Amino acid sequence: MASAAFPQPVSRGGANDVTGDFPGGFFKIDQRDTNTVLSVTLLPNGQIFTQPGAMMTMDPNVKLKGKLKFSFKKMITGGEMSQTTYTGPGEILLAPPIWGDIMPISLDGNTRWTVGRGGFLAMSDGITKETKSQGLSKALFSGEGLFVQQFTGRGVLFVTALGAIITRQLKANEQLIVDNGHLVAWSCPYAIERAGGSVSAGMHSGEGLVCRFTGPGIVYIQTRNPEALSEWIIAHMHNNSTQ
Repeated sequence: MASAAFPQPVSRGGANDVTGDFPGGFFKIDQRDTNTVLSVTLLPNGQIFTQPGAMMTMDPNVKLKGKLKFSFKKMITGGEMSQTTYTGPGEILLAPPIWGDIMPISLDGNTRWTVGRGGFLAMSDGITKETKSQGLSKALFSGEGLFVQQFTGRGVLFVTALGAIITRQLKANEQLIVDNGHLVAWSCPYAIERAGGSVSAGMHSGEGLVCRFTGPGIVYIQTRNPEALSEWIIAHMHNNSTQ
């Protein structure tokens, strides 16, 4: 049975499986060899909200409702304009659109989490999702777009990544520099910088824009860079076409 208390995901079962609960249901994350699947079991009237298209299978008793919200801000930035709501009882299997991992983040009602582009998969009831402006200069240099998604409330947020997810927990005033293409989610302040401290240094080193995080807080990092992967695929397609 799901507990009404604040959820604390724990590892059980298989070596890499993660299970936990939230008000209205419980979950299991398995197949974590880059083909990760999120299994959610909803109690009667329990709800979960997901990215459209994330559902693999669901029990026939589960009620599905797509929600479309018009937003001029989202229209001009290409942000998601819809979400899917599932209401129990029953089980749902969810998966991201590409190979990678899924991480549950427990929101305690006090901490605000920011999620990078494409990182949101699902959230339990009790969490509020907002689209926030980074400011024009930060948006141009962050690679995350003009708006980012921020999450507050109490429950479990599920984020997804390309490749595995690495956790870095920063102490007060501890700093960490992360290449923008590897960001998934974070709960601490950050500043945008050029790698090497200047445009010329970044170009010379082959590195681009980075984020400097300052603790306390947590940063989740993905082991693969989507832009680098795209460039790799395009380069190999070009090589094959010229052979």
